[in-house]
Amino acid sequence: MTDNVAAAAARSFRLPMVEIFETVEGEGTRAGFPTVFVRLFGCNLRCVWCDTKYSYPPAEAEFTMSIEDIVAQVEKQYKAEHICMTGGEPLLYGNKSAALLQALCDIERIKDVHVETNGAIDLEPFLRGVTSSKARYIMDYKLPDSGENEAMLHHNFALLREQDEVKFVIASDRDFDAAVRTLTTSPTAALALFSPVWETMPPAKLVEKMLASGLTGVKLNMQLHKIIWDPAQRGV
Repeated sequence: MTDNVAAAAARSFRLPMVEIFETVEGEGTRAGFPTVFVRLFGCNLRCVWCDTKYSYPPAEAEFTMSIEDIVAQVEKQYKAEHICMTGGEPLLYGNKSAALLQALCDIERIKDVHVETNGAIDLEPFLRGVTSSKARYIMDYKLPDSGENEAMLHHNFALLREQDEVKFVIASDRDFDAAVRTLTTSPTAALALFSPVWETMPPAKLVEKMLASGLTGVKLNMQLHKIIWDPAQRGV
């Protein structure tokens, strides 16, 4: 099968979906940019504070879409030049996820496609198979208070590149210490982001801890969408 035929066949792959919408990116280095969110259904983790429980069972996928139809909607209905491929866990579907990522990168006007992945998916096949320079990975490493720390794949740290990001959601002093320890034992070229769980780690306290620890290469990561809108509101 030629590359063109294979690419055409991949466009027919169907994926379980939650929603596609346009808003501003809420976090990371692209925070504030108008962005199209392509949210897939399904996740292999169950973090205690997950804010998208509608994206995994016992909820059900609201619909399925072919990659061709996803691309068409992004191209025709929205104007943003950035895409966030998210979930759930958007890399859960292996070669189908990779085909979607490549197809989104192939949209001419798109400058950046960042994938929000949870740290329990091996990134090597995606980094090998999706060669577009537009594709970036934001790995959300799960700390102890998430309840999913044991599922993390530490070899991913060495795979991440300078254009990628690794996010640590910090709920407690224990989480903070674990994040610092992880960055020491698993060095990475990716930019490290520390994101506070506001209810248990006030942002001001997290800043104080970052400064006291001399973390000059770590960036505070605030979630703009939870400041602008109700934290429980969908489609923003």
